Amino acid sequence: MNQPNCLLILTDHWRGDCLGRLGHPVVETPHLDSLSAGGTTYTQAFTPCPSCVPARRPLMTGLRPHAHGMVGYEDGQPWPYRHTLAGEMTRAGYQTLNIGNTHFHPPRLHLGFEQLVLPTDYEEEMERVTGLVRPRMLHGVHGNSWIGRPHPLPETQLEETWLVNQAMLRLRQRDPTRPFFLCLSFNGPHPPWCPPQFYYDLFIAKTLPAPKVGAWAAPHASEATYPLGVNAWRGQLSPELVHRARAAYYAYLAYLDAQIGRFIEFLGRAGWLDETLIAFTSDHGEMLGDHHLWRKSCGYDPSARVPLIMRPPASWPGPRNREVADLVGLEDIMPTFLEVAGAEVPSAVQGHSLAGHSRGAGGPGRTHYHHEHAPCYAPENAYQGIVTAGWKYLWNPITGAEQVFDRQADPDELHDLSDQNDVRAHRDELRGILARELAGRPEGWSDGTTLRTGPVAVWRDPQP
Repeated sequence: MNQPNCLLILTDHWRGDCLGRLGHPVVETPHLDSLSAGGTTYTQAFTPCPSCVPARRPLMTGLRPHAHGMVGYEDGQPWPYRHTLAGEMTRAGYQTLNIGNTHFHPPRLHLGFEQLVLPTDYEEEMERVTGLVRPRMLHGVHGNSWIGRPHPLPETQLEETWLVNQAMLRLRQRDPTRPFFLCLSFNGPHPPWCPPQFYYDLFIAKTLPAPKVGAWAAPHASEATYPLGVNAWRGQLSPELVHRARAAYYAYLAYLDAQIGRFIEFLGRAGWLDETLIAFTSDHGEMLGDHHLWRKSCGYDPSARVPLIMRPPASWPGPRNREVADLVGLEDIMPTFLEVAGAEVPSAVQGHSLAGHSRGAGGPGRTHYHHEHAPCYAPENAYQGIVTAGWKYLWNPITGAEQVFDRQADPDELHDLSDQNDVRAHRDELRGILARELAGRPEGWSDGTTLRTGPVAVWRDPQP
């Protein structure tokens, strides 16, 4: 069997609208745009749970949040899964490597990967090189802050550059008798937004799009505690601080795009590019000041929608350079890679393979996509969401609050239509879909037809 190499490029906090080919007014992603010309860009890809740890679990297991046990953010919980993406790829004969961030627990857990290089390895090496304690944090910006500024380290000493170096070195030393599966996992563009000076300078003087703020979002400004903490998840900042944050974020994307391009060029020179399936995505997005919100864990598109590019090997038949609006999610990554590898997809996997789609066949065929998050910053932060091609419905299982958005007429989610009589039928239909999705879950939120509020437990061990 001819098994192609497989490469998963994973980022953290990359918004689904932030690709140049999708028409963003300032984003510069020429290398990813070039990559996308060889495959399919999914314009309606979502994370099933928009924060780091619960988003990576479905990606690595193919399970939905309720099935893998974590419906919100919580560190320090086990990963007790029989079948994992890396484990199944290893069993299928692949040489498996993770270079970069994992969020697994315990921290050096391999989860099926044969080789593991972590950001902590970078930190230790940079401390030896520079003689400084935690040189990556010389900028003084906290890890979830909205503060933006350039990094004082040179670009050659930054973490993403180092990770790409490590990926190149490890592949040079690979076993040539086995195909490789590499997960190249960047911390960025997770805050702190401190890109190299060159990229910061490119964006700080630009006219940037202002945050999108719906009238319904006013409480996120008026009820925030001022002065805002540097890690505040909501609140109204001065235009200068917002501009600096957004400039640094877009600059970070451009830097990451350049490093991804550097690695893709390396694959080409090594002769591996045309025989490699490449997927690019993110664990979740970033609110970036939209609706007076920062960070993630929200059901709004800036937080819950992610980029997804699938670029098949050159020998595969099928269409190229296309954008597809099928509803897809991170749980679809594992079955896609396993099908490509010729490995059996475990029966417990709940995602749908996109491999046939990349060859020109039909997609997953979802009529709706369900995503969720337990309360992270405050009770009003919890949600259960249903997305269709035309509508979005959000319901808070703690407070019972509802929101309805017309995704076609109002893609920026500026107008909450939940109390409008002319959309009552849509609201009731979406509410019914969510009730069916939640039926039988231990939280007791639904009897299959009616939603009812109740407590939300972030973690439930999925093992009996």
